[in-house]
Amino acid sequence: MLSSLPADASAKEREAQYASLTERLVALLDGERDAVALYATVACELHHSFDAFHWTGVYRVTSPGLLTVGPYQGGHGCLRIPFDRGVCGAAARTGETQRVDDVRLLPHHIACSATTRSELVVPVRNTSGDIVAVLDIDSDYENYFLEEDQVCLEALCAMLAEKFLHVSLKG
Repeated sequence: MLSSLPADASAKEREAQYASLTERLVALLDGERDAVALYATVACELHHSFDAFHWTGVYRVTSPGLLTVGPYQGGHGCLRIPFDRGVCGAAARTGETQRVDDVRLLPHHIACSATTRSELVVPVRNTSGDIVAVLDIDSDYENYFLEEDQVCLEALCAMLAEKFLHVSLKG
């Protein structure tokens, strides 16, 4: 596991951490064919690489319009999230990354933890372009996520889908 990056790390330090993390994930996941193992490894490595990540995990599309919690690190997560609710639902519904500086300002936010202040949710697509999951990261720090975090996590999700095309990401 990489050393955890402190919450006050610069954008440049974050980018370097994501680059190292991506290399590590490629090596760890080489030949992996199980979607749950893929998701669990990504959630674990991401969560332990950044001190500011309070909750890190995947919500899988398990039926039309519904996300179900998958592997995660941190406190409990919501078990099911409809596409029409919360930040994760918005990412799944729109297909766009959601970066929220202060979740308390969103009337549709689903509060699984009272300490969460900011959130970043990235859609995960299969090779057909369908959204099969969302990667959800919560932080207890307001305004924590930078554009660099978003760009790096979008690239990570795209790389995982491309590199592990043989994986049924819906699993």
